[in-house]
Amino acid sequence: MAQAIDLNSDLGEGYGPWRMGDDGAMLDLVTSANIACGGHAGDPHTMFDTLSLANDRGVVAGAHPGFGDREGFGRRVIPCTTGEVECLVAAQVGALMGAAALAGTEVRYVKPHGALGNLAADDRSIADAIVRAVAAVSAKLAILAISGTELEAAARQRGSPVYREIFADRAYLPSGRLVPRSRPGAMIERPESAAARLIEFLTTGLMPTLDGPPIALAAHSICVHGDSPGAVAMARFIREALTSKGFVLKPFLNGAS
Repeated sequence: MAQAIDLNSDLGEGYGPWRMGDDGAMLDLVTSANIACGGHAGDPHTMFDTLSLANDRGVVAGAHPGFGDREGFGRRVIPCTTGEVECLVAAQVGALMGAAALAGTEVRYVKPHGALGNLAADDRSIADAIVRAVAAVSAKLAILAISGTELEAAARQRGSPVYREIFADRAYLPSGRLVPRSRPGAMIERPESAAARLIEFLTTGLMPTLDGPPIALAAHSICVHGDSPGAVAMARFIREALTSKGFVLKPFLNGAS
């Protein structure tokens, strides 16, 4: 059988009159959408519009909560207690679920954004707080975690449904963590390079790293960031490259309720 893989993107990352990226075009290419829900970006109208667009295209919707830091786009660690992390995650996920009900669709999973996601990758207390918050909002919600992180482990220990992702357009360290954006080579900007790396990974299970040998990772989903100028071209090239090699693109949650 052909190998199935999900393609996801971070979307709905505008607010007010300001828009980030081309959500409509990205939603024609991806199979799951991580939708900002008022922390690093997003507002009620943007959430509703993005959820509606995703629903129209059969794209599975997930919540993308982050630190309340629009000025820094959620890419700065904002000091918080674990209790504060629980509250911000629960509030943001709940807000998106409310917008989804209005749009006639549902939120199926949660993927932490930016600095919050990176912090949860290594800090078990933060990972546990996120898992507790998600479970409190709805036991049906799955968690999409960076492969091989504390967030993945925390969800498994609690018995929460958890799936793993890798990044198409970000370089990796030998530790399995993403190369910080401040370092040269952190972003993979050429679609050809990103696609070739993904096909190699999906074939071998080994992810090339910036400073060392390839490392073993596992993935149910591939993330293509939606906030870069070349996001749509990147996603389209990757989708075409994967399908040409016989991979089937489908939501990691299979679209089932």
